[in-house]
Amino acid sequence: MRALIERNQAVPTLVHSMDEIPLDNNERVKAFCEKLFRNEIDVIVFLTGVGATALLNAVEVDYPREQFLEALRNITVTVRGPKPTVVLRKWEVPIDYAALEPNTWHEIISVWDQHDFSVTDKRIAIQEYGKPVQDFYDELHARGAEVLPVPVYRWALPQDLSGLRNAVHATIQGEFDVLMFTSAQQISHVLQIAEVEQLTEKWLQAASQTMIASVGPACSEALQQAGLSVDFEASPPKMGPLVKDALQVAPEILAKKR
Repeated sequence: MRALIERNQAVPTLVHSMDEIPLDNNERVKAFCEKLFRNEIDVIVFLTGVGATALLNAVEVDYPREQFLEALRNITVTVRGPKPTVVLRKWEVPIDYAALEPNTWHEIISVWDQHDFSVTDKRIAIQEYGKPVQDFYDELHARGAEVLPVPVYRWALPQDLSGLRNAVHATIQGEFDVLMFTSAQQISHVLQIAEVEQLTEKWLQAASQTMIASVGPACSEALQQAGLSVDFEASPPKMGPLVKDALQVAPEILAKKR
């Protein structure tokens, strides 16, 4: 990302904001496998590629790999985007439904609806990524589905918090023109550090004077929930358009905000 920003004639400050922590001794993965092998799962939703891989790694601690993959081949498989698609193809597991861009849970619902796939009375396992997707679960429950979240890793603050802390202070001091966010969890972690530093309101005020750029809808929703207006959302939701297109419109947006 640094090189991409520099190629677009801007000065980057990259901040390490979160670590991916695998869940050890994952009893919920075991419970999921037991249900899967007893034919008590109708649908599985893979939300991320890294999560799909982590799930297989966790499964293999207690069960044969091929038993798990064969069980997946006998149920309805849905993926949220291209990264889990790549993983499932390597496993030679057929994909029944694939969400289109911007690859949020809304697009999962949409692709099911477009194909008249009803989730009523379906038992749906969902590979979580970092934290529960409660709005998705609520929608599935409202449609009459039984939901089984399967967490395989969680997002944690980095061990070294100096980067986040420095970024919070630098924002307040007006050192940034553009703030780019590439995941919803980043906003949560920035706000946690701002709260610890007793600078939440000052940071929000200072951030509102910058151009706020988001990689996609889920990230934008988290920013809005934090009280920040999103000035730019990448489309498609990828790093390239986020950097290139955001920096292209930045002068005009900043002129209006300042």
